[in-house]
Amino acid sequence: MNPAIESPKRLQNVFVVAERPAELHAFYASALGLQLKFRDQDRWIQYGVGNTSVALACREEAVPATSGVVMVFEVEDFAATAQRVAALGGEVLGMRDMGAHGAVLSLRDPEGNIVQLFKRQGSTP
Repeated sequence: MNPAIESPKRLQNVFVVAERPAELHAFYASALGLQLKFRDQDRWIQYGVGNTSVALACREEAVPATSGVVMVFEVEDFAATAQRVAALGGEVLGMRDMGAHGAVLSLRDPEGNIVQLFKRQGSTP
């Protein structure tokens, strides 16, 4: 482990790219007993699970992911991580500013998987 590289603060979120989020919501809430934490209509349905969140995202909300599961890590700084991702064969896909909610930097790993970094509003650029 390289002590100069700051590790993510925590696994902030994991989300499933869903074709029919409302139907999946009925499943996850009833079959697994997940407790609703936040809902933006059928675009983003988020549950609290321990110290993290699990969510269902419609395709439009999940972009650039189009299927599967996406890990979202909370970090303090985007710039240093973006440089390392590019240097190690990954791709920086872009940032989405969500105002008071913070910002998300989307990345693609060398095998094509989408990973996102979440930064709270007011953190380092």
